Amino acid sequence: MDLFDYRSESEPRNRLLADRMRPETLDEYIGQEHIVGPGKLLRRAIEGDAVTSILLFGPPGSGKTTLAHIISKRTEGDFVRLNAVDASVKDVRDVIEQAERNKSMYARKTILFLDEVHRFNSARQDALLPAVERGIIVFIGATTENPYHSVNGALLSRSTLFRLEPLGKEHSMTAMRRALADPVKGLGFMKLSVDEEALEHIASMANGDIRRALTALELAAVTTPSEPDGSVHITLEVAEESIRQPTVIADESTQYDVLSAFHKSVRGSSDAALYWFLYAVEKLGMDPMTFLRRLTVACSEDIGLANPQAMVQAVSAMEAYHRIGWPESKYIIAQAILFAVESPKSNAVATAIGRIMESFEQTKSAEVPMHLRDGHYGGAKKLGHVGYKYPHDYPGHYVQQQYLPDKLKDRAFYEASEQGMEDKIRQNQQRRRAGFIR
Repeated sequence: MDLFDYRSESEPRNRLLADRMRPETLDEYIGQEHIVGPGKLLRRAIEGDAVTSILLFGPPGSGKTTLAHIISKRTEGDFVRLNAVDASVKDVRDVIEQAERNKSMYARKTILFLDEVHRFNSARQDALLPAVERGIIVFIGATTENPYHSVNGALLSRSTLFRLEPLGKEHSMTAMRRALADPVKGLGFMKLSVDEEALEHIASMANGDIRRALTALELAAVTTPSEPDGSVHITLEVAEESIRQPTVIADESTQYDVLSAFHKSVRGSSDAALYWFLYAVEKLGMDPMTFLRRLTVACSEDIGLANPQAMVQAVSAMEAYHRIGWPESKYIIAQAILFAVESPKSNAVATAIGRIMESFEQTKSAEVPMHLRDGHYGGAKKLGHVGYKYPHDYPGHYVQQQYLPDKLKDRAFYEASEQGMEDKIRQNQQRRRAGFIR
């Protein structure tokens, strides 16, 4: 038999394996037990055809579209699917108008599934709100990006958010074994033998994306020459040709998460900080400047005067990247990252800023003390602009006097820590507050 013959046969074999094997029921659904396991809220709602507006958030291949497909099979209402990539506001309004007619004339509900809802801009998302609020449509949105970043707050507040976790290797293995055993929708009609290590490789490279795993398995099956008896043997070598690189999920939300992990690691782990930086640039294709900017901020926010040289290293690495580019600047940036992580830490700068910002709410406005006001004009003394003491005229180049507004004159915003070089500043602060300078 020609291995491609089944492509011309009747349904379902003329569709891609991943589409043919798409689960039709919750019992066939793979993974996400935390939201669709026995007794869970979403499962009860689907089985009772009582789904309200929801948002499904998760990485590619985690089962968002499949869940919507299962809902479409369970509902007695109308189910309409649009993709935000090519759908317009008019398309949405047409669905809403038809839904309103169905509701008023036949008491029939309409479920609108909007795939990749993050691709809808704010104005197009707003077009959904009135219909969702009035119950004209039941809205189901699917997104790979953090909905708190990409979905209007009003639409988000009117929907129940369900987060789908990344699927694992074991889920891809389950899906492939089902496909190999199913003679109708899967590849069970073929005389296939697949080495375990071949399945293991495909599952590992798919990185939790079941669609990609099934596509690779199908590619291996239909392109491998058959034996004289019509059998097909899929070895590890065949599998390696069918799927070469692991899927790397790099949407906007993931990039935010990696950047966050990098900054947090700068506070505590050289290994992790360097790992997240290189992972982001080498695997996700992120711009090194994104991390250099964050590193420079961290050198003030998390290190500050405990080691001012950290800022010098970060800015120097930024300049090196501009001058010599990537990958040559990789070593210089890595050096700056490691220097920052291993530096003594202090958040005294950030804390001082926070205290001052809080004081704005308490004082509302501030009057500059008379002795600090500009006195470089005729008549300044007559207006009372006198009394400023020039610190360089005093021992230690310091003299006690009021610098803050009257309402805040006794406040201390910057409290130096005992970390690194900042300890010397702390000691100096203590001497000043004690009323003397050495």
